Amino acid sequence: MELNKRQEQILQIVKDYGPITGESIAEKLNLTRATLRPDLAILTMAGYLEARPRVGYFYTGKTGKQLFADKMKKMKVEDYQSIPVVINENVSVYDAIVTMFLEDVGTLFVVDDESLLAGVLSRKDLLRASLGKQELTAIPVNIIMTRMPNIAVCYKDDPLIDVAEQLIEKQIDAMPVVRKTEKGYEVIGRITKTNITKAFVSLAKED
Repeated sequence: MELNKRQEQILQIVKDYGPITGESIAEKLNLTRATLRPDLAILTMAGYLEARPRVGYFYTGKTGKQLFADKMKKMKVEDYQSIPVVINENVSVYDAIVTMFLEDVGTLFVVDDESLLAGVLSRKDLLRASLGKQELTAIPVNIIMTRMPNIAVCYKDDPLIDVAEQLIEKQIDAMPVVRKTEKGYEVIGRITKTNITKAFVSLAKED
C-alpha cells in the first residue's frame, strides 16, 4: 500500500508523539479532525496504526512487507476453495480421462460408494496408465490412484499459506478440502495452485 504525503506525515507524528489523539494530530497539521478522519481510518485498517478509546493512536511498528505477510496469514481455505471434481473408485481409467478433459482440471478426487475420500488421480497417473497397451475402459481407477492415507488433505479453517507450502513441498497441483466424519473424509472442496495464485494476486491488488 502506497501512502500519500499526508498519511506519511500522520505516521511520523504518531511515531514521535504516540499515543496521541486525533485532535492533537489535526492541530499539528493545522487541519480539522474531520479532514483527517479518512486517513486515520485507512492507516488503522491497513495495520500501520492502532486506536484505543480515550487514549489515542499508537504506531504498530510494522513495515508494509510485515503487514502484507500478516494479511496472507489470515487468509483461510474456505474463502478461496473451488468446487471439487469427484469420481467413484469403480469408474474406468478411460472415463476418468474424459472427465478430466471435460472439466479442465489437473486432479480428480476419488470416492468410495459411501462418498468418502478413497484416492486422488493426477494427470501423471492417467498418462502413465495410458502409455501401455491396456484396455483403459476395463481398468478401474482404484488400480492406479494414490490411496489413503498417502494423500495430503486440508480443512476449510486452515490458513491458505500453510496449504501453499504443502503443495510446494509435496510437488502436487491440488489438495482436497475435507470434512472429518466418523467413517472417513468427505470431500467438500479443492484448493489448487491456481486458487492460491488468484488469492495472492487479489491481495496484492487490494493493497
